[in-house]
Amino acid sequence: MVVNEFRMTIDSKSVNEGFSRAVVAVFTAQLDPTVEEINDIKTAVSEAVTNSIVHGYKNTLGKIYINVKIHQDNKVVISIRDKGCGIADIKKAREPLFTTLGGDRAGLGFSVMESFMDKITVRSKVGCGTSVTMQKQINGRRK
Repeated sequence: MVVNEFRMTIDSKSVNEGFSRAVVAVFTAQLDPTVEEINDIKTAVSEAVTNSIVHGYKNTLGKIYINVKIHQDNKVVISIRDKGCGIADIKKAREPLFTTLGGDRAGLGFSVMESFMDKITVRSKVGCGTSVTMQKQINGRRK
């Protein structure tokens, strides 16, 4: 059961990556997470938003839709969606070191998200965009 939720839309500009990670972190703070848990979430959000900016929209401007839900059992579900170019082969894109851009890109975005979150789901359609949904159980600072 969802006990709290927020949605926001940002432009696919690099300056909004830090803003989005901060907003998600502040919203999640109501669960009293550990520093490690909040840093995991911030890192995963950064990777997902950066993927939308760099890969989804490439050199164009678009919108990134962020939805965060807090469930009664202290599970956080974060969805980051774009209406960019989409991913032709999700399985290939999730392989470590795979990148479509080359250069200084390491191709570790999905691997990083998977290592910091409990579960991630990627849905995409070429020409229609990509949705990344990430879940994390917050154990927090036990009192």
